[in-house]
Amino acid sequence: MRYRRLGRTELQVSVIGVGTWQFGGEWGRVYRQSEVDEILDRAAECGINLIDTAECYGDHLSESLIGDYLSRRNRSDWIVATKFGHQFHGFLDRTSCLQPQEVQAQLAASLRALRGETVDLYQFHSGNDAAFQNSDLWAMLDRERQAGKIQHLGISVSSKAGDLQAREALQVGAEALQVVYNRLERRAEQDFFPFVKRDDLGLLARVPLASGYLAAKYSVDFVFPANDVRATFEPEMVRRWVAEVETVRQREVPSGIPLSQWALAWCLKNPLVSAVIPGCKDPAQVTANARAAMLNLSDDSTGP
Repeated sequence: MRYRRLGRTELQVSVIGVGTWQFGGEWGRVYRQSEVDEILDRAAECGINLIDTAECYGDHLSESLIGDYLSRRNRSDWIVATKFGHQFHGFLDRTSCLQPQEVQAQLAASLRALRGETVDLYQFHSGNDAAFQNSDLWAMLDRERQAGKIQHLGISVSSKAGDLQAREALQVGAEALQVVYNRLERRAEQDFFPFVKRDDLGLLARVPLASGYLAAKYSVDFVFPANDVRATFEPEMVRRWVAEVETVRQREVPSGIPLSQWALAWCLKNPLVSAVIPGCKDPAQVTANARAAMLNLSDDSTGP
């Protein structure tokens, strides 16, 4: 495993993390605690130290599964990032909760679920610009940081948001950004990376495998179960992704390198990217993801 500095936080994170939306039950299956234990134990064996979760991956369900695991392991071995801003009601049904008192209650609930006294990275979760610009929210979060309940603040930028949150991140005390970034979705390079570089922000790349399509696991006709978020993807986007993946595979991926590992390494080729946070369904996928840390792609591997 390799490690990179998460911007001005000075945290040393494994370049491969573990994304845990799947633990909340919206990726087609329900996880037992024993399965989560096996996944995170394998991550530890591979040298991974970064877990990314959220308040609305289930109603703090993902956090609870992680918290149970951490209560039986050495907590100091891990860097845990979670998020705030939504109330979970059911499958893909959540409401925005970004008023200071609401977020303060969410933080308390997250700490209980994670069975800890502090959160390493607490991230504004895909809120709109009006909520982001609420100075009372950030004043409350700063007080909680000074009280030791939060170590560092970050922003998980919505895929639909513009650059305002990245541009003003440092002004509200945020030290890291989380953005959608993969070989098929490169908008972050223009919209967010300049501010990451300017302000020395940590950068977490989410959806680095394009929800599994950059592992070439799914065809245009693949039918996801109704309780899988990917069943809601627009058919036109899926057609575009499948076609682009085949082009990438033929033109850019060196022979003998698994596409999924290449795709993770492609993100990490940019030194501004602190870590990628792919999801995983089992320990075998954790191992496969971790192997991407050892790939060093040449300068011509970014494609056209």
